[in-house]
Amino acid sequence: MTESVSNHIEQLRKTINDHNHAYYVLDDPTITDIEYDRLLRELQQLEEQHPDLITPDSPTQRVGAKADSAFAEVEHLVPMLSLDNVFDEDELSQFARRINERLENDENRAIVCEPKLDGLAVSLLYEKGKLVQAATRGDGRIGENITQNVRTIKSVPLELRGNYPDKVEVRGEVFMTKASFESINEAARANDEKVFANPRNAAAGSLRQLDPAITAKRNLSIYVYSLGLADGVDLAGSHYDRLQQIKSWGLPICPEVKLKQGFTECLEYYHDILNRRDDLPYEIDGVVYKVDDIEDQEQLGFVARAPRWAIAHKFPAQEETTVLEKVDFQVGRTGAITPVARLQPVFVGGVTVSNATLHNMDEINRLDVHEGDTVIIRRAGDVIPQVMSVIKERRPKDAKAISMLTECPICQSPVEREEDQAIYRCTGGLFCQAQRKEAIKHFASRKAMNIDGLGDKLVEQMSEAKLITSIADLYRLTVEQLITLERMGEKSAENLINALEKSKQTTLAKFIYSLGIREVGEVTAQTLAVELNDIDTVKASSEQELVALPDIGPIVAKHIVAFFANEENNKVIADLIELGVNWPKVEKPSADEQPLLGKTIVLTGSFEAMSRNEAKDKLVALGAKVSGSVSAKTDLVIAGPGAGSKLKKAQELKIEVADEEQLIALLNNN
Repeated sequence: MTESVSNHIEQLRKTINDHNHAYYVLDDPTITDIEYDRLLRELQQLEEQHPDLITPDSPTQRVGAKADSAFAEVEHLVPMLSLDNVFDEDELSQFARRINERLENDENRAIVCEPKLDGLAVSLLYEKGKLVQAATRGDGRIGENITQNVRTIKSVPLELRGNYPDKVEVRGEVFMTKASFESINEAARANDEKVFANPRNAAAGSLRQLDPAITAKRNLSIYVYSLGLADGVDLAGSHYDRLQQIKSWGLPICPEVKLKQGFTECLEYYHDILNRRDDLPYEIDGVVYKVDDIEDQEQLGFVARAPRWAIAHKFPAQEETTVLEKVDFQVGRTGAITPVARLQPVFVGGVTVSNATLHNMDEINRLDVHEGDTVIIRRAGDVIPQVMSVIKERRPKDAKAISMLTECPICQSPVEREEDQAIYRCTGGLFCQAQRKEAIKHFASRKAMNIDGLGDKLVEQMSEAKLITSIADLYRLTVEQLITLERMGEKSAENLINALEKSKQTTLAKFIYSLGIREVGEVTAQTLAVELNDIDTVKASSEQELVALPDIGPIVAKHIVAFFANEENNKVIADLIELGVNWPKVEKPSADEQPLLGKTIVLTGSFEAMSRNEAKDKLVALGAKVSGSVSAKTDLVIAGPGAGSKLKKAQELKIEVADEEQLIALLNNN
């Protein structure tokens, strides 16, 4: 039995060391963080049960991996330890209990909370105020000398300010912002080069370039989170106050660092940061709690590889490993055919996931993914899960390559690839049942005809029962037909018929948008309505005439002309009008009636006096273009409570920001 356990422990150590090498030295991890944590925890538990089998070179007794031979070795003046992890509130309670057992029991103990940045840990050594050395963590005792590369990071001061120590070593996390990460990958794709899997890999790869000039182009950042040593200055007795001292020397500290009282407040901090995670400009994978009192830290001490006075509270994994069992192809309302990965169910990002997007065939070819592959999937926030990479070492012999269909899986019409695009489309148009269903769902949606009570499931039911074969059939429905559907009572049927009747009174812009013309969103539909005034003029317009209108380019114009050249589409429009769909006559407003003409406005956050849709409609009526994203072309951002990344970007770009009260004043004055 002991021999069996010993062999298993040795195998775990070898596996973990291999992953350490891939993660720390090669910057090319082959498993997710959560899978690595599981392996390490299993080893820790076995060693706790069999302490006689612990060896000095076990991964539990050190932090990372040996330094890459391409860089000179550096011995840290004070070892750079790692942190233990907790994954739920019960484990955090156990951590709090252990602290209270070792110290005087204090439920209201001061705790420093900070985001756990997903980057690369480094030490910075300053002598007489000047940066003399920078090193990676390495194995905690020996790291790599990366001084020349760190000197290229703009947020790292080459000379300290204020009352700094004669000799000071600080520790921090070098990271790459999400914006820089996207910019680097976009450039790599344009040059047909390998893209980075995530910002952490990008930061590590950039920091360990042999040519500092490459590092300088990568726009890295750093936040300092602790002090290694300091000679020649009085230090505060509080970890939080020491961070403020470090900040006074000119070193950057994360603005999200907060001082909390007790672990109840720590949990509140955890949930707040978790909710705002996607809005932060950098990637994080949890939060870190540190006992604030330095004397308490010293009394608590350390275990082999981590302090007893600090812990990392990890977020639910955003990445996981699973098996891609097969690929299906779905047909959207515009005929676009999208490959969807069917997965062995796996818990990731707080939910169980069994499907993930593969985007298009170009992405499948880039990933070189096969049916049967073990893949890493990612789910962040409300984003649709996606396949990030393939673990090719685990590819089975019977793995099956994926190829695009030649016929639509719904109507068997030919499938064509658009010129200069990655998208394949079914050529069946409204003949294709999948496109009909999606067209009806879009037509009924809130921003289109806004048919209350007509949800996706009901559309599916009516389509399967063949009650509707086109959007016009909605207005031919009767109560008698509807009550034949499952879970549809007479009262519900009457309510839906009333909602359909009410929806007939609309606007030309909403009607155009509801038709589902490719690339024609709300703004373009509004432009067509205002500039051309009636549906017949829209139908008769040439590509040249459409391109002459504001914000309509040649591709959109081509899609509009192609839509109205289809007789089936024109028949549906005629049917809708004959069945009573109508709108007020559109008259192009004068310049006086559109004081906001030419202004681009973004709405963000929540509003109390009106909904964002109401605010949008009022602004559009005054001539404004209401955009969904902030850019240098934005003239004004109106931010209500809860505004996040859009507000931050506006502030970064120095764009004017107004609140709801100012919005109401703007509307009333015009």
